[in-house]
Amino acid sequence: MDGTEETTRDAGVPRLPEGVPTLTVAELEADPHGTFRTWRPRLPVIGHEVAGFVVLRAGDVDRLMRDSRAQATETLYPETRGIPEGRLFDIFAHGMLTANGAVHRRRRSPFTRTFAARMIEGLRPRIRAAAESLVRDWLPDGEVDLVARYTALIPAQTIADILGLPHDDIPRFTQLAYDVSRVLSFTFEPEDIPDLEAAAVALQDYVRAILDARRSAPRDDFLSRFLAEAGAAGDLTSDEVIVQLVQLIIGGTDTTRVAGALQAALLLQHPEQWAALRRDPGLIPAAVAESLRYEPSVGSAGRVAREAIDLDGTIVPAGSMIMLSTLSALRDEAAFRDPDTFDIRRDDLPRLHPIFGGGAHRCIGEALARVELEEGLGALTRLAPGLRLTGGMPVLHGHSGIRRIGPLHVAT
Repeated sequence: MDGTEETTRDAGVPRLPEGVPTLTVAELEADPHGTFRTWRPRLPVIGHEVAGFVVLRAGDVDRLMRDSRAQATETLYPETRGIPEGRLFDIFAHGMLTANGAVHRRRRSPFTRTFAARMIEGLRPRIRAAAESLVRDWLPDGEVDLVARYTALIPAQTIADILGLPHDDIPRFTQLAYDVSRVLSFTFEPEDIPDLEAAAVALQDYVRAILDARRSAPRDDFLSRFLAEAGAAGDLTSDEVIVQLVQLIIGGTDTTRVAGALQAALLLQHPEQWAALRRDPGLIPAAVAESLRYEPSVGSAGRVAREAIDLDGTIVPAGSMIMLSTLSALRDEAAFRDPDTFDIRRDDLPRLHPIFGGGAHRCIGEALARVELEEGLGALTRLAPGLRLTGGMPVLHGHSGIRRIGPLHVAT
């Protein structure tokens, strides 16, 4: 561990500055957009009953994503939630997403080449063909749940192909990933921890068995190359190898599943924009970007204040947990015109989309997510142009972490 990581161990309960309210999880879950809209013009941060401080404004969120004073949480988050050890704890203790400095670079580096934008673009034809095959599978059924039959399967099949996992395993590892990812939200209760722990044990055991099989019989695939490179470098422990792949499976399946469903639902809720997309496929990247802004699948990124941070006169004390709210920032009136309006022709999105984070922790799977979302949407416009909502917008839960989505009923 390098010297930048010491302060997360000593973090205590923050003292909120005078005038800064503490909101409950229930309040935030009931209407996150409305709550953030109320407080964002008044204060740069609000208190959170579990997460310390919630940073609300786009400019502050963008700066702190790249600010060395706001570091990754390491194991502070599970410790504050009553998870001091075990397999859930290991996901934070040994993963790249919650690491800092040299440790983060060491854990992330084996993946950077595989997930480089140029390499991922080479997968586009395969992802397009897979998306079109999935659409053709359910088209004759008339009415389907688009999450279960489509948006969950595109990223799951893609990550299975990248890692060389059997497609027959998809229901198993995706369900485990969805179960484990609940720990990244603030909505689970202490009584839920045993089930979350059991899912973490099962997912890590699954990855360990796959890795053992590759060691015994290497193939020409990512996992075999990853194991060979990690073994040659000798700088990742066996626990780190397993947890990096667990995080990759979670990040590569759950977030894109939700984002794919949301973009379809939003476009079908705005039929004039759906029609424009059908006429002009060149609008697809913009539609993906606007959907990620308007209703992001990831509501926040967690950080810890390495030192006191002044946000427009409000001091976030050193050692405080911080929730950088992308959900709030992406509806900030100071950053976007008519932020509560869904508009695929919007021209005020920054070149680097805020949903993928910033700085050293910018999402390593950004290029892959964009390709999956674009090709998934393109296949729908080409093969199911008459698609329509039959059950209204899907139920969406979550003001932080990976958000959760209910069924999305559509018909052709």
